[in-house]
Order: sequence, then structure tokens, then C-alpha cells
Amino acid sequence: MEQDLKSKIDQACRTAEEFTKLYYEYLDKRRYLISRMYMDTATLVWNGNGVTGKDDIQKFWTDLLPSEHTINILDAQPITGPDVTSQLTFLVKVGGQVKYDEKTPKSFNQTFLITAMGDKWKIVSDCLRAQELLNSNIS
Repeated sequence: MEQDLKSKIDQACRTAEEFTKLYYEYLDKRRYLISRMYMDTATLVWNGNGVTGKDDIQKFWTDLLPSEHTINILDAQPITGPDVTSQLTFLVKVGGQVKYDEKTPKSFNQTFLITAMGDKWKIVSDCLRAQELLNSNIS
């Protein structure tokens, strides 16, 4: 494997661990700070509901019931190639359990596209989907 690519993959994994730790800490315990993690023009898609712009994303998260996330799966990869991006950008995939306000936990998957803005990572796109079990009688 090309050394530069291996280095970017390693950096993506380290960054994803640090990023998700901070993100879910903000989301679960300090939600009033969550907009700091989004670009001004970011997009959030939450269970099919779309929100654009960090101020509207902040309002969306603030209006949502309190949450507690447990992360079970984390993966990341760099977005590479001269035609794709001129700055360091990573795709981060997260899976786990989320519990809203003492309700039964649900599985969720979340995908982030994050990009380097100086010494900070900012979310360009955020897509969360709660997972429902399919009826086993469906053919």
C-alpha cells in the first residue's frame, strides 16, 4: 500500500475516535455546544428529516429529547483524489445504541463527512438513522 495513503487511513481512524468521543459527549451532556462542530452550511438528515445550516441544526438538537448514546462500531476512511477535495476530509461511520429520555434503547447508524478547518474538524454532512427490526414474516 502506498505510504501516503496508509498514513491518511491511520489518521482517519485516530481522528474518528477523537471526533466521535467529543461529538457524543456534546450531544448527550452539553447539547448547547453541538453547533460548534458543524460548518455554517452543514446538512443533517435525522431519520429522514432534513435540516440545513448550523443554527437550525442546533435548534433541532436542542428541541430533541435528552439522549444517551453507546458506540459499538466505528470506522473511518479518507476521501482522497485530486478531483474530490483539496483539504483533508474523512468519512466516519458509527453504529450503536441510543436511548431517548428513559425509553427503550434503539440501534442507530450515523455517517459523518468531516473536513479539516484549520486545527478543528467540522461536520459537512451528518446522517442518522434509527434501526427498526423488520418483521420476520415479510417475504
